[in-house]
Amino acid sequence: MSNSDKSPAAGLQDFFGGTGERVTVMLAAFEGWNDAGEAASDALNFLSLYWDSEKIAGIDADEYYDFQFTRPAIERSASGQRRIKWPTTRISRAEVPGTNIDLILVTGVEPSYKWRAYTAELIGLARELDVDCIVLAGALLADVPHTRPIPVTATCEEEDLGEHLGVEASQYEGPIGIVGVLAEVATLADIPTLSLWAAVPHYVGQPPSPKAQLALLHRIEELLQIPIDTSVLTEEAEAWERGVDELATEDPEIAAYVRQLEEAKDTAELPEATGESIAREFERYLKRRRRD
Repeated sequence: MSNSDKSPAAGLQDFFGGTGERVTVMLAAFEGWNDAGEAASDALNFLSLYWDSEKIAGIDADEYYDFQFTRPAIERSASGQRRIKWPTTRISRAEVPGTNIDLILVTGVEPSYKWRAYTAELIGLARELDVDCIVLAGALLADVPHTRPIPVTATCEEEDLGEHLGVEASQYEGPIGIVGVLAEVATLADIPTLSLWAAVPHYVGQPPSPKAQLALLHRIEELLQIPIDTSVLTEEAEAWERGVDELATEDPEIAAYVRQLEEAKDTAELPEATGESIAREFERYLKRRRRD
């Protein structure tokens, strides 16, 4: 079975909070090259609203951004007052009700300059906040069909945590974005780090991508062992898929290409069709039914 289809054998609470102490997890996502369809940043923005996070810090935009490339924008408040919204990095905190988990949510735009200083600043903040683990979310364009579940690949360089979650180290070599740099810097700083990557169909890579966003939230839900009500997103993902279906039927070449991707995906997953994948989906169904 491929790593992208593995479900964690256990969660972060089991690993870091076995004796009942509080666990602090930093979740981070960045708009830009690491974020196809803006699925990762949208997933974290969803969690920020869902758990009513409170901003606790920010990173100075002037130090790290090229404003001719990532431009500020004019916004109006509810009273009609104009203000400039600068590209930045927002750090917020959320206490997850009924659990021993504190979340530090990091969202922003991939910086233009000084990546080493930028990541060092984030790692310094993680140390100040006693972060136990960092979970990085990203999304990439891939040859996957929109009609099948969106694959989410998880990787971890820390051997003990990876073994606990059933996740392997990354074998990737090639260009990386700020997510890859932050993962490496965190590893060097001895902060256990997990990376999640959703595969967005490349022929519909423009935002929004609610189906990929939903796939990332499901994996985060499994890692944190916390139920998350994503029913609104489920409806959006279904509407998105129907919309792409309609577009594909209007172009015979795209329709044929989608069928080719479906056949390749189904063939690759055939050996596990009666194994772990069914058990995993059934377990997720039961959890949602108990919650409802």
